[in-house]
Amino acid sequence: MAIPDTIPIIGLSWSDVLFLILSGIMLGSGLLVVTMRDIIRCGLAMIVCFGALAGIYVVLGAPLVAGAQVLVYIGAISVLVLFAIMLTQTKAGPTRLVFQTQAIPAAFAAVILALLLSLVVAATSWGAAAERLHAATDDIARVLFRDYVLPFEVVSVLLLAAVIGGVYLAKREGSRDDERGPL
Repeated sequence: MAIPDTIPIIGLSWSDVLFLILSGIMLGSGLLVVTMRDIIRCGLAMIVCFGALAGIYVVLGAPLVAGAQVLVYIGAISVLVLFAIMLTQTKAGPTRLVFQTQAIPAAFAAVILALLLSLVVAATSWGAAAERLHAATDDIARVLFRDYVLPFEVVSVLLLAAVIGGVYLAKREGSRDDERGPL
């Protein structure tokens, strides 16, 4: 038995439902990033948010952008942030965070931004945007992985060396502090 293109009960396509699920996960984990006090858990929620965004890119037909999202943001930036957090001593935020004092103006700005974005999305004629996006990502992937493979790999090795060097320097400075003892 073949799976139908749309879900019979709600009448939405499978890709629309997957988009809604991934966008809900992204918004929920993004909210957790800015509201949780434990900074390690905030970093992990940020990784979930970036992963959901990569899933949205796949649903929209841009697997190259999704791969770059996973490699750059989840693989490099998030891991680097978590390493930096774990190398510092304080892992919990203060009792009264700065964003808690600015919650009402931030909520007001968020509602205005959501209304403006809704108006822009409703007024835009999307037409053949998906086909143009797919063609553009195919062209970028072809050029990147055919003509610029060596520079791409050199940059990845340099980023890895920078992360290892940062960890080494942080550990070396930490061992000097341990030798001096408490103040």
